[in-house]
Amino acid sequence: MVAHPDREHLIYCLGCNIIIKSLLTNKQDILYGHTNNVSCVTVSKSGRYLASGQVTFMGFKADVIIWDFSKKGIHARVQLHKAKVEALAFSPGEKYLLTLGGQDDNNVVVWNVETKEAICGSPASAIRSGQCLTVQFCNNTDDVFVSAGNGTVRVWELDLANRKIRASECQSGQLKRIVKCVEISQDDTYFYCGTTSGDILKFNLKTRLLNSVGPVKQKFIKGVNAMKELITGDLLVGSGDGIITLCSKSNFKTLKRVQLEGGVTSVTLRGEGQQFFVGTEASQMYRFNYVDFKEEVIATSHSSAVVDAAFPHGSSELFATCSGSDIRVWHTELSKEMLRISVPNMTCNAISFTTDGTSIISAWNDGKIRGFTPETGKLKLMVNNAHSMGVTAIAITKDSSRIVSGGGEGQVRVWKILTDSHTLLEIMKEHTASVNCIKIKSNDKECVTASSDGACIIWDLVRFVRNQMVLANTLFKTVCYHPDEYQIITSGTDRKIAYWEVYDGSAIRMLEGALSGAINGMHITLDGKHFVTGGGDKLVKLWGYDNGDMTHVGIGHSGCITSVKICSNNKYIISTSSDGGVLRWRYPQPAH
Repeated sequence: MVAHPDREHLIYCLGCNIIIKSLLTNKQDILYGHTNNVSCVTVSKSGRYLASGQVTFMGFKADVIIWDFSKKGIHARVQLHKAKVEALAFSPGEKYLLTLGGQDDNNVVVWNVETKEAICGSPASAIRSGQCLTVQFCNNTDDVFVSAGNGTVRVWELDLANRKIRASECQSGQLKRIVKCVEISQDDTYFYCGTTSGDILKFNLKTRLLNSVGPVKQKFIKGVNAMKELITGDLLVGSGDGIITLCSKSNFKTLKRVQLEGGVTSVTLRGEGQQFFVGTEASQMYRFNYVDFKEEVIATSHSSAVVDAAFPHGSSELFATCSGSDIRVWHTELSKEMLRISVPNMTCNAISFTTDGTSIISAWNDGKIRGFTPETGKLKLMVNNAHSMGVTAIAITKDSSRIVSGGGEGQVRVWKILTDSHTLLEIMKEHTASVNCIKIKSNDKECVTASSDGACIIWDLVRFVRNQMVLANTLFKTVCYHPDEYQIITSGTDRKIAYWEVYDGSAIRMLEGALSGAINGMHITLDGKHFVTGGGDKLVKLWGYDNGDMTHVGIGHSGCITSVKICSNNKYIISTSSDGGVLRWRYPQPAH
């Protein structure tokens, strides 16, 4: 995460995309161009250019994209490094861009930003095992930069006439360290190296000699991940244990410190540093004022794949998402986290609101069904041993008195929920693989289950028998009733959207839903005129139900889409993805 020099924008990466967020209006611009996850991002001194590098697969070249900030478009796309781009740095005059390859490449290359061509390159370290992890240009000259990593700290000089870069090793005596970040002082006399062992090395840039090491007593636990020098010369240090520390420039003594959630991954100054921003591994963004040194959370998100999303019945103000070991409730309009419910070391597979909105019912991989209050997150229902191989799907009847759950072993179970207890009404065994989706008919007398065994079964919830079964050569991922409830639509790994007759299970229509990847999520509007799908092709698609044509496509996700939901008043679509992204879309309104 980096702050733009205009003091009005924050730039960070989400999967393959670069997000430019306005600090004044919270408006977001998304830059598309990378084909895989972005590994590093930097901004030039004036803010005219952004640069971002990505990871790719072994044997392939990884892209570096230079973006024109004002146009929000690609200025240049360059390729030289194999598998990963480790770090990037612009020269202070914005003439050059420095790119560093990952461990399979370990080369450093200088590019001319204007001509978009490589000027020169060199292996980043003298020894094969000494992988370089970071690069930084000096603040006042375009010809000198520093690189550092595993057992290597070097100062480089650019010889433009001969198209060469010359490195000189910095001497640190017996000290052996792995350097994760470098910060060069404003006047280019010293530079600081943050290490994995939790200390900071201070080198003289002119003599290339080690000046001092600190702090002597209280080292930074889990290493120094990010550093920034303030105008006073003091250092802001972010460590792997989630502590942001203000250190004195002389002996690295702690002046102020604040504990944050998740290890610190980035520290960036707004303007002169009266205000600064910190990003953490837990996908939290914090804003600090230098004077009071107090943290303010400005953005939160899931830090692992988001599996499911749900709106409360008849409301679009709030929605809930689940990911890893937590469930979060969000304010739709403000995109703000209102509540977080955590169950450590467990994974939540599905969530749903009761019709009256008093509970969030959730399915967990430890075989339990848990119910929480949406206001406080208090546990109010726990069904132990609901399924032997984890609960994989869940649905609640309209009268909120019964829960239908599906498990990894393929069983469908019906539970009666009382005020302070629950009873198992029936076990229905027909599926032979995990149940992925359950939908209940509006009269609570019938439900449909979609499974990885290639079957969708329509069950009678009064007699607890199978009414109908549809079979296809696919792993069914999702199923929906049309609001008239005489048809269901299904989709899965065969990328087909299939319409089926509820009465006799006959196939009515088959649509080609995607060109690649499974279709994992589907939801129909209350009037039944449209439905939305999302899946492995990372596109959110809106379809007309009657004629089966695709009317709108939403591009924004950089990971595989896991679920899509339309709110009851057709105002928003929420989609979630495997990269931890939750995207809110405006539902396209018909032209009058």
